[in-house]
Amino acid sequence: MIIVKTAEEIELMRESALIVSKTLGMLAKEVKPGVSTLQLDTLAETFIRDHGGVPGFLGLYDFPNSLCMSPNAQVVHGIPNDKPLVDGDIISIDCGVLKNDFYGDHAYTFEVGEVAIETKKMLDVTKESLYVGIREFKKGNRVGDVGYAIQKFTEDHGYGVVRELVGHGLGRKMHEDPEMPNYGKRGRGKTFIEGMVVAIEPMTNLGTRRIKQLKDGWTILTADGKPSAHFEHNIALVDGKPELLSTFQYVYEALGIESNEEDEFRKKKLQL
Repeated sequence: MIIVKTAEEIELMRESALIVSKTLGMLAKEVKPGVSTLQLDTLAETFIRDHGGVPGFLGLYDFPNSLCMSPNAQVVHGIPNDKPLVDGDIISIDCGVLKNDFYGDHAYTFEVGEVAIETKKMLDVTKESLYVGIREFKKGNRVGDVGYAIQKFTEDHGYGVVRELVGHGLGRKMHEDPEMPNYGKRGRGKTFIEGMVVAIEPMTNLGTRRIKQLKDGWTILTADGKPSAHFEHNIALVDGKPELLSTFQYVYEALGIESNEEDEFRKKKLQL
């Protein structure tokens, strides 16, 4: 069952989402060769609590940490550890926050030092596919319209689209209806209605779309060992159109990147 949010609840969710956004922006300055994912996890937990939130992943389904940290061939759900990042790595950082009884949950894949050109291109395509999907999240469209758009854009560039892991509704629970696959057929699935809030999160592999799971019960890897990228935003359906609750602008500010990619999904310019 889809749980529709009021305008007031959407604003509370925006608060939660923006703590995630600010956490990712803080981490953008810390992601570098020699830093371990466990160090980054500790920084994130402190930052989230200092900003009035609670780490949304810590203890959720018994997950042991505040961040899902998934480098290189890890797709999602990687557990932070003491192994340092090295030049040429990529690292998906997925972060959740609970505040005012509502969750924020989004992700960004960072480059560590100098990254291979083919990997960098995959990151660009995956992030662009996120916005391709968001454009289809509008009143009257269906889940399959978003999935189809992401899948076609990604596969047209020659990448594998993960099937087994999907986006989701978001609210008082981390995972609500509907599931939001990154593949599908137009006109299929549940219809989008005013007040919905979802997390759309393409997961793209440089090689095969197939995956496997480590014995830790969490970490998902590409089956062929090639890199994977993951980007995620939180979006509300407001006045029939997609409105971003999350932002990558804190990341971009930290990295010195100028971008207007989010402008079409906001009623007014975000004040950092």
